[in-house]
Amino acid sequence: MEFLLDTRPVGDGHPLFFIAEAGVNHNGSIDIGRRLIDEARAAGADAIKFQTFKTELLNTRTSPKSSYHVATTGSDAEQTWFELLKTQELDRAAHVALIEHCRQAEIMFLSTPYDAESAALLAELGVPAFKLASTDTSNLPLLRQIAGYRVPVVLSTAMCTMAEVHEAVRTLRDAGVTDLVVMQCTGNYPAALEDSNLRVLPRYRAELQCLVGYSDHTAELINPIAATAIGACMYEKHFTLDRAMPGPDHRMSL
Repeated sequence: MEFLLDTRPVGDGHPLFFIAEAGVNHNGSIDIGRRLIDEARAAGADAIKFQTFKTELLNTRTSPKSSYHVATTGSDAEQTWFELLKTQELDRAAHVALIEHCRQAEIMFLSTPYDAESAALLAELGVPAFKLASTDTSNLPLLRQIAGYRVPVVLSTAMCTMAEVHEAVRTLRDAGVTDLVVMQCTGNYPAALEDSNLRVLPRYRAELQCLVGYSDHTAELINPIAATAIGACMYEKHFTLDRAMPGPDHRMSL
C-alpha cells in the first residue's frame, strides 16, 4: 500500500514520513511559528503540523481546564481554558504567513482542524492532507466534510474503542477517502511507555486494510524505533524551541 502526499510517496517501501508537531507551541506568535518551521526543516522533518481552530466553536466559556492544563498553565482562576485557547489561535493571515514560510523552507505545511469553519479554511489554503485529532475520530459530520476535499487523511485514535475506529474509517471511505493513515496514539500528556499499545498497529493494518502510523506522547525515545519496526509508515511528535516556555504543551515536547 502507498499513496502520494503532495509529491512525497508514503507507505510500503518508502522512508518513514516524519511530522514535527508544532501544535500550539508557537504561543500565538508568527515569529515563533517561523522559528519552529526552520527547526523542523533543519531536523529533517517531512512536514510541520500546526492546529487550526476557532475558540468560540471549540469550548464554552465555562469549560474547566483538565488537570494536565492546570499543571502546565495554572488554574481557571488565573486563566480560563477559553482564555488560554484564545492565546493559541491562529487567524487566516497567520496561516498564510506560515504556509509561505514553509514553502520557502521547503517543508510541508499541515494543520489539524477542530471545527467545520477551520477545515474549510485549510481546504481553501490548499493543504495537501488533513490530520484529524483523536478528539474528532467520532465526529462523523466533520469526517464527511473533510472527506469531501479529496485529499489524504491521517486519523489519530487515542481514547477510541475499536468499534469507533472501524466506524470512522468506514465513514471516511464511504465519503470518498482512498488515501488514509490510521495512527495509534495514547491520549496522556505525557504518556507512560507501558501504555503505548504499539501492537495495535498490525491489527489496524489487517482489519482496516490501510497504512498505519504512530502519534507519540511518550517522553522516551524508543517508540519511534519500535513503531517503525512493526509497520508504522508515519510518525508524529510534539516539539518546541524551549521546554521551559509558558504554555500547555512545551513540557511534554521534544
